[in-house]
Amino acid sequence: MQAIHITPVESKKDLKSFIHFNYDLYKNNEYAVPELSLDLMNTFSKKKNAALEFCEFQLFLAKREGKVVGRIAAIINHKANKVWETEEVRFGWIDFIDDIAVSKALLDTVEKWGKERGMKKMVGPLGFTDFDREGMLIEGFDRLGTMSTYYNYPYYPQHMEQHAMEKEIDWVERYVACPDEIPEKYARISALVAKRSGLRVKKLQNMKEVMRENWGHQIFRLINESYSPLFGYSPLSEKQIDQLVHTYMPLVDLRMQSLIINEADELVGVGISMPSIVRALQKARGQLLPFGWWHLLKALKWKHEDGVELLLIAIRPDYQSKGVNALIFNDLIPVYQEMGFKWAETNPQLEDNFQSQAQWEYLNPIVHKRRRCYKRNII
Repeated sequence: MQAIHITPVESKKDLKSFIHFNYDLYKNNEYAVPELSLDLMNTFSKKKNAALEFCEFQLFLAKREGKVVGRIAAIINHKANKVWETEEVRFGWIDFIDDIAVSKALLDTVEKWGKERGMKKMVGPLGFTDFDREGMLIEGFDRLGTMSTYYNYPYYPQHMEQHAMEKEIDWVERYVACPDEIPEKYARISALVAKRSGLRVKKLQNMKEVMRENWGHQIFRLINESYSPLFGYSPLSEKQIDQLVHTYMPLVDLRMQSLIINEADELVGVGISMPSIVRALQKARGQLLPFGWWHLLKALKWKHEDGVELLLIAIRPDYQSKGVNALIFNDLIPVYQEMGFKWAETNPQLEDNFQSQAQWEYLNPIVHKRRRCYKRNII
């Protein structure tokens, strides 16, 4: 067996090899959903990704006889390490053929890179921030992926265990059938919350309103406030928020967003969702050109798929456990019914975030995927 060589990504050609290895490894897999090549190019660009102002990283390729057989990113999020008072190197964007020597070489490379920079622990898969894909799939290999999550073969977690990687934390994903009517519990709680707390739903009408009143920035600032206690979260900078608003707000269908405001017109809750575009992403094969853009635009604007992705719910800390979630569901379920959606899927939610887990109770959810963040001490 020929030796494995680990080489750093140093050129645009190397970066293309890094990105396309995933496409090649999963090209015949019906469950994998590729990331767009352009999005990844921007993710690894210091000019395009504001997170790189506080993140240090290096991409690596594993090669055998000149052929790429694996990839991995080594990342230090200095802001997260400071917030959580830890010294961690992250690994992300990890893919490899079913060869234990390849996965070992990749992980050992990240460990060495992290040690050289004073890190004492290796964790992953994680991205630069929580808005990147994270977590290795350990259950649900026969389920279609989502636009914001990794898919990986069943042998991945087997390799992790053989390399002395232990569980750090798990995320779960839920599948729910869109109900024919609003669950009575949500309707009743919504009426009580609106009457007692003066909360109400705010529906944005057009992008001019969004931009004029800075709703995009308000939403991401609320996410910062709501998510700050959660595992590994590093608050978004204003520059990151600017980039996210500019990139994603023009794509959203405002009908599928629910904003909750109080009597002082302050934003206290938000539910963000969008039509599933996973089949369109599969058809695009990671490329916008020549016809990938058409598949995505069609799925977003004209002929959506049967499912909706529940991207996130964020509630201001002083309003959590006060029924705000019920207001969001009470608003969005009729929208989904009118648009003809048949099912919905949540983004990954931390297994120990019990408030988040409880909100789905009345929708009879099915936990159909589980993904894991691994850890290993490197001192």
